Amino acid sequence: MDRHADSSGWIRLAPELRGCERIEAYFPGNAYEPHRHDTYAIGRTLAGVQQFRYRGETANGLPGTVIVLHPDELHDGHAGTEAGFRYRMAYLDPALIQAALGGKPLPFVPGGIANEPRLLRAVDRLLQATEGLELDDALYDLAQALDALSGPPAARLIDYRAADRARSFIHEALEEPLSLETLEGVAGRDRWSLSRDFRLAFGTSPYRYLVLRRLDRAKTLMRTGTTLAETAVATGFADQAHMTRHFRKAFGVTPGRWRSLTTIVQDPAER
Repeated sequence: MDRHADSSGWIRLAPELRGCERIEAYFPGNAYEPHRHDTYAIGRTLAGVQQFRYRGETANGLPGTVIVLHPDELHDGHAGTEAGFRYRMAYLDPALIQAALGGKPLPFVPGGIANEPRLLRAVDRLLQATEGLELDDALYDLAQALDALSGPPAARLIDYRAADRARSFIHEALEEPLSLETLEGVAGRDRWSLSRDFRLAFGTSPYRYLVLRRLDRAKTLMRTGTTLAETAVATGFADQAHMTRHFRKAFGVTPGRWRSLTTIVQDPAER
């Protein structure tokens, strides 16, 4: 399959897994504007230098290291040399890590770069996994490796079950107007405590979580050929411009550029 979807680079989407979008990509220069998404971004640089600003510092992803970006942290992405960079990345739903850790606050890896052997092995397994037990094993190993690398657990306990009830309700009501008052009734917890616990459990606020799930659906529709204007209406945005603003803030590119860069790989061996 031709990988060169755009003269400024390409993105190949691997077959979808539950809660985990995996890509392989190449960029010769600037890749992404500053943005933040509510998934973990975890992956490996295959060639070149993947440079990015993260928590006020410049980090360099090199072959042999792992990139671990925490949910909802602002970052960008560009080549650190004229040769460009190629990488594989998994965008992972924090709820999958939560399920493996039993409701702890999400693990955080300082600096965004690691070279710990256990984590390297776990990330490689995730990038190659298929559905079923293989994926479950890879997720468990990754969660344990992240937890071990992130240091002592936070002292504050969270009500994970209440936060998860709110999260499940958001999935059922993506096209509906929601408020913290509504989620308070669903979760059985006061809105401000729920909001704090939701952030600790899933890495972002309930509102941002709702917006990102709408954008996930927008990506699916765009891959099937739905126009941008039709996609915006179908996913609960006021219009195409409204969707584009949120898309760029979440993914660092416009919906049109994302679609032009992206191809879908049906056979994992093609990656």
